[in-house]
Amino acid sequence: MKKAVLVLEDGLIFEGISLGSEGETIGEIVFNTCMTGYQEVLTDPSYNGQIVTMTYPLIGNYGINSEDVESYKPHVEGFIVREACKTPSNFRAQKTLHEYLKENNIVAIEGVDTRAITEHIRNKGSMLGIISTETDNKEVLLSKIFEYKKQKPSLVKEVSTTQVYRIEGSGKKVAVLDFGIKQNILRELSKRGLDLYVFPYNSSLYQIMKINPEGFVFSNGPGDPTDLEEIFPTLKQIIELKKPILGICLGHQLLGLCLGLKTYKLKFGHHGGNHPVKDLTSGKVYITSQNHNYAIEYKEYERIKITHVNVNDKTVEGFAHLDLPIVSVQYHPEASPGPHDSKYIFDQFTKLLNGV
Repeated sequence: MKKAVLVLEDGLIFEGISLGSEGETIGEIVFNTCMTGYQEVLTDPSYNGQIVTMTYPLIGNYGINSEDVESYKPHVEGFIVREACKTPSNFRAQKTLHEYLKENNIVAIEGVDTRAITEHIRNKGSMLGIISTETDNKEVLLSKIFEYKKQKPSLVKEVSTTQVYRIEGSGKKVAVLDFGIKQNILRELSKRGLDLYVFPYNSSLYQIMKINPEGFVFSNGPGDPTDLEEIFPTLKQIIELKKPILGICLGHQLLGLCLGLKTYKLKFGHHGGNHPVKDLTSGKVYITSQNHNYAIEYKEYERIKITHVNVNDKTVEGFAHLDLPIVSVQYHPEASPGPHDSKYIFDQFTKLLNGV
């Protein structure tokens, strides 16, 4: 068993065992509270740029299969677990977690105190970290983190589609802007019969309007929404068309910014499948799946109504426009992993498309 170390930006170091590919990887350390669904976590493009700590102590116990994925490959920068199961038991299992990580060149570490890492991040906030199987010299690894911080991220560009593709349906024609979309969002939209055209994140309005869409989806994705200011003019033009828009996670934040709302970075983000959200319209509380480090500021906005709030920390989880046909939520209504409580959001968007 090869030794691996995890060094956090503030100098805290953990020693463990190499899992997956050998080498080094740098990213923002976050923790995910899901007990299952590690395949979906690994392949969620929203985790691009991040090293994910799983809080559940045993990961990989039902193996890896080719069905439970949210993208064509894993997008996490690294993976941290207390214990990786070596002998998975499930009739759909095709390989172990270790084999999957190794074949996809994901550097990971096991045998570390994930409780301590989680508590540290909760107290100190999200920070960069490095996993290495090449050296345990803390000063060397900290210098690599320092150099990494100088780089300008292009997280959405790395995960967005580069070509337009269609998922044919018999219903309304919808343009989906791919900021790092999960496949289950497309599945849920497709289940409702929508005719989907998925566009690269930086497509121009001219390119998008060639299909004459009747509605738009701004998808989930990784990183800080203010890093995408170059596409704000196009998003504002789309809003001005006054056609139905569904915003999810990063797409929700981008939609908010283009409407004059403000965003900020959360201390340690929301990552997991057990976040309670209250729908202020109905008074119901839903358990939601979430993956984001940024949020919209909760305050009074002109022509904007806050529709959902997080029960735990009162952060904004959804808003509506008083004049425009917009459905926008911070959490992931498609789940995968997580509860299916919030799939009604897709029904609301479909009703807007149909003028109901």
